[in-house]
Amino acid sequence: MPKSVIVGGIFGVLLVGAIVYLSLGLSQYECEVCVTFNGRTQCRSASGADARTATSTAHDNACAFLVSSKTEGILCRQTPPIQVSCQKR
Repeated sequence: MPKSVIVGGIFGVLLVGAIVYLSLGLSQYECEVCVTFNGRTQCRSASGADARTATSTAHDNACAFLVSSKTEGILCRQTPPIQVSCQKR
């Protein structure tokens, strides 16, 4: 078997291993955020590498269910959440 095939195979295995390791390690926090906007409340959860990222994503997801226009979306994202709970995975 040629040396280049062996080196390429080892490189491929290492690359796949690195991708799997990094993918599993990125979701360190899971946060649930509840937002009230225009008299309606929505709670959503999201995972992220840190609590800030997970909270922001969950907030955006909750707002997506509460708005019907781009302008409302901007206003909802500026609305402080009524509840935030995060836990490390």
